[in-house]
Amino acid sequence: MKLNIGDIVGRKSYQCDLLFRVIAIHDDIVELSGEAVRLMADAPLDDIVLISENERKVRREKEKEREESCYHLFRQDYRLHKQRGEYETTSGYATDDAFFEMRGRVLHVDGDRSYLQKCTEVYNKLGIPVYGVHIKEKEMPEQMESLVKMVRPDILVITGHDAYIKSKGTRKDVKAYRHSKYYAEAVRSARKVVPHLDDLAIFAGACQSHFESIIKAGANFASSPERINIHALDPVYLVSKVSLTPFMDRVGIWEVLRNTITGERGIGGVETKGFLRRGMPLQDDEE
Repeated sequence: MKLNIGDIVGRKSYQCDLLFRVIAIHDDIVELSGEAVRLMADAPLDDIVLISENERKVRREKEKEREESCYHLFRQDYRLHKQRGEYETTSGYATDDAFFEMRGRVLHVDGDRSYLQKCTEVYNKLGIPVYGVHIKEKEMPEQMESLVKMVRPDILVITGHDAYIKSKGTRKDVKAYRHSKYYAEAVRSARKVVPHLDDLAIFAGACQSHFESIIKAGANFASSPERINIHALDPVYLVSKVSLTPFMDRVGIWEVLRNTITGERGIGGVETKGFLRRGMPLQDDEE
């Protein structure tokens, strides 16, 4: 079998349950990056199966259905919040003046360039202001402090790829994870700039990440409590919920997790306040 960088493949030993991109080939070992999940893996060349275009199309359609379901649920929640906001902003009085919204601004730092592009497209679709940066996971801790100072976000996302490597230790040992220690260090760097959880909301982690160490480092939300794979877009839906929640309200844990594709097995966190502010009157751009 002729294998090239960028090919879409599956692993025979896992019944091709997930699709991966080939990112490197070292003799008989292939490095893989998840197509829809934030997982990195190694596999022997003889365990690799090329996925046909027809099979990829079928799987893409199923994946699109999951993403659209999540999107519609998110939009439904937002419409309810907006209706309540209109009432509260006008104190229940009928008025012809429309209000404007200042939504929480996101700094999204991602170790995967293609995932960052996918996430940015969804942020834009949801109307969330975002500044995206591609940085390799190992470089995140040293660059995080200057990035937070430069962008001054309300919400910070630190993600990319990760994996638990059983041969390197137990599930409790952060050294047994590919990138978890870098996520935790990056969170600590950000907290040097903005110490309080209510002044900067942070999501950090990827597939199978060491949840406990990332939360202890100062994240509001992290993956993965049960060390499962998370969807590439889960961070987007989670922090968008925080961005669109009024600053006087708290975002309940279940309320925010229900807007993700993976749910509470893949993501956890602590109560966090929203960042949305409403004002009146809405001005025309020409004025």
